[in-house]
This record gives sequence, C-alpha cells and structure tokens, in this order.
Amino acid sequence: MAAKARFPRSVTRVTAAAPPLHARWPQLSLREALGRLTPTRRSLAIGFGILAFALCGYLLARESSLFAIDRIEVEGGSARVDAQVRSALGSLAGRPLVGLDGSAVLRRVDALPAVVRASYDRAFPHTLRIRVVPERPAAVLRRGRDSWLVSVRGRVMEGLPAGADSSLPRIWVSAHTSVTVGAELSGAGSGVSARAVGLAGPFATRVATVTYAGGALVFHLRSGIELLLGDGGNLRLKVAVAARTLPILPSGSTFLDVSVPGRPVSGAGSPPPFYALQGSSRG
Repeated sequence: MAAKARFPRSVTRVTAAAPPLHARWPQLSLREALGRLTPTRRSLAIGFGILAFALCGYLLARESSLFAIDRIEVEGGSARVDAQVRSALGSLAGRPLVGLDGSAVLRRVDALPAVVRASYDRAFPHTLRIRVVPERPAAVLRRGRDSWLVSVRGRVMEGLPAGADSSLPRIWVSAHTSVTVGAELSGAGSGVSARAVGLAGPFATRVATVTYAGGALVFHLRSGIELLLGDGGNLRLKVAVAARTLPILPSGSTFLDVSVPGRPVSGAGSPPPFYALQGSSRG
C-alpha cells in the first residue's frame, strides 16, 4: 500500500495589537484652536447681511402701510357685542399689524361691559381678528324707575330704557344703592341674586323676581309660588328638586321650601318665620 503523501501545514498566527491605554488627541496650539472656532470674514459678512435685511424688512413693515389694518373681524359675540368691539378698536384702522401692542388691544376689549375676556390674532396682510367670550344676561336690576341689565357674574352690562319689557327676572335694590355700568354689583344681596339666576339655568325663565336678605334666597316664580332656597348653596341641586316637585304640589300651595333638598316642604299662606322676615319687592 502506498504511503500517503504528507503536506506540511502552514499556520499563520495573527496577533492583535493592543490599543494604547490613553488615546492621543491631536496637539493643537491655542492659536490653531481659536482659528477653527472663529468664523471667517465671509461668514460674518453673510450673517450681518441677513440680519440687516431682516431688520430693514421689519422696520419697513412696521412703518409703512404694507400690513396696515383695514379690517377688524369679531367672533364669539352677538351682532351688538361685535359692533361694540369694532367701535372700541376703531382707532387702530390704518396702523400696521407688525408691532401691534396686543396687550393694549385686549385691555380695550376686556373693559367693555358686555365682554368677559378676549383674544386676538393677526391675519396678515390687513385683518385683525378678535375672539370674545361675552357676558350672559341673567336679570334686570331695578332701582326705582331705573333699570340695568346684569350678567350671570353680577356685572352691570348696560342701562335699559324706562319701562323696558324683559322676560328676565327682576332684582330690586334700594334707592341708595350705587350702580355703575361695567362694574360688578357691590351689594352682597344683588350680586348673590344675579349669580343664583345664572346657576338656575333654564329654570330662570320661570322666575319673576329674586330677593336675598339675611342669608335667605327666594325665587318668586311667575306662577305665584315662592321658592325658598336657603343660603343659596347647592343651588343646582335645589332647583332640580324644585322642578320635579312643583308639578305635584297640593292645590293652594303658595310656597315650596327646598333649603334642605332631601326634604322639600310646601305649604299655603305665609312662608316659614325665617323667610317671612325677609322683605320682597315685586315688579
């Protein structure tokens, strides 16, 4: 048998070189380092040119009629409120939108008695857009022959002409009560009454007059029933109880006491002594 040929084995050994323990950063002198960080003259010239161009464009837009206001759009209010807002901002016509003092604009609008708050937006090129949250009428404040429209927040919105017919509830105040259009009612009773009407929601259409004195809130309903609400707390719950109880009142009932919502009490004649001491005016 022939012997097998043997070929010499060649083994190549590769030895990986170990990395140095500490990487060496390129050595740069201080001047070279600053040279790399410092912008070139060309980049500086371009940057200053862009800045100058932007500045000139801003000044041109601000001082010229390029973006002058020629239209004021009002959203969110009634036609009457929109007209009041446009009138309050009428002096802005012709002024540029660029550089407009937005805070001053909002102060003018927020000062209107019929506006709760407002926001604005520049609608380039020529429109200033105002969005308002209007006051919601709650009642008619009566002081003798004088009348004012009052919001659900107790703010006096506007004066009403003598003998103005309104389906809103009446709130009577004494002849010595100071009333200022645009201000909130200072008297605790009238302010609480207005806010109570606002909380009553749709039920307020059934209320003829409201009185609040000595901590007792009373809705005098158009049906002739006196709705006794106590201190005015939990008003929504009390009104909901009253709405369900009124249709099943015994015939001849003149008052319904829901000051304790879980135990409504009705009766004929004078209300309980606590309420009987409270004077009420009708009108």
